[in-house]
Amino acid sequence: MSEQIKKDKAIWVNVKTLVRTVNSKYFILYAVIALIIILTILSDSFLSLHNIINILRQSSMVAIIAVGVFFAIVSGGIDISVGSTVGLAGVIMAKSLVELNLPIFLGIIIGLAVGTFVGLINGLLVAKRNIPPFVATLGTMGAVRGLTYVLTNAYPVSGLPKGIDFIGRGYVGPIPVPIIIMLVVYVLAYIVAEHTRVGRFIFAIGGNEEAAHLSGIKIDKYRIFAYMTSGGLAALSGIILVSRLASGQPNAGLNYEFEAITSAVVGGTSLSGGKGTILGVLFGALFISILLNGMVLLNISSYYQQMLKGIVLILAVMVDVARNKGH
Repeated sequence: MSEQIKKDKAIWVNVKTLVRTVNSKYFILYAVIALIIILTILSDSFLSLHNIINILRQSSMVAIIAVGVFFAIVSGGIDISVGSTVGLAGVIMAKSLVELNLPIFLGIIIGLAVGTFVGLINGLLVAKRNIPPFVATLGTMGAVRGLTYVLTNAYPVSGLPKGIDFIGRGYVGPIPVPIIIMLVVYVLAYIVAEHTRVGRFIFAIGGNEEAAHLSGIKIDKYRIFAYMTSGGLAALSGIILVSRLASGQPNAGLNYEFEAITSAVVGGTSLSGGKGTILGVLFGALFISILLNGMVLLNISSYYQQMLKGIVLILAVMVDVARNKGH
């Protein structure tokens, strides 16, 4: 009898620990569940399989970018150039396939390299030149978008090879390829953030840079890594977008930085650095996508959608500030 009591107590302790973890790190999960319940009541088509898959597919690109933004924010910075990086990487990949007739896999590598290089520039500006992250990435946001327009003369790059459409519009069984790519990115990011020295050092730098320096952590190296990750994942999203649109659009990725940052912050990533979880970012991205999808189903004007996204970001930052004061 005493053994059974001990087992029951152990189960109860585990349940309480799980609840505390959800309350402290994944509070956004409650918001996602509440939003799903509300939209299910308001719209008959919300919970249809077609719509659920559509939400996941639509959210995949911003969700992938949000992972890179997460690393930049956790390191104590921010990256608002990701939307422009989406456009530049996609356009250069498209031009390499159309004008140079390169194989698709080589075009993808070039696109990823372009995004990673933009991230490297951001990292060097922040880490080596001590330019505030907001200013540095604001500058590259404008410069990269301008370069994209120069390369294309503001015209789309069309005539891509047929095989490229598999990345953005293909399926593996019943699952769209962009969703699979998103899940792979999140699994890898979770491993890096939670179970590697790189992740621990990035959190340490964002949490207390001076203490991290005194501990012997090479701050510049890991901060640059965070920005290169952000740029590379923005490029990956750009490649998916090119595949979906069957063309390289010079204005691709507009406002993606806003949605990615909102996803990360809504998911519990602190703008002060050093705090956040990959799973929280995923829930944050899903929350934003579900919210936008619900407003479309309810025929709410796009102007109200834009306004609501801004309000959600402000509320998330207010919660973040309150939490930091509490600690």
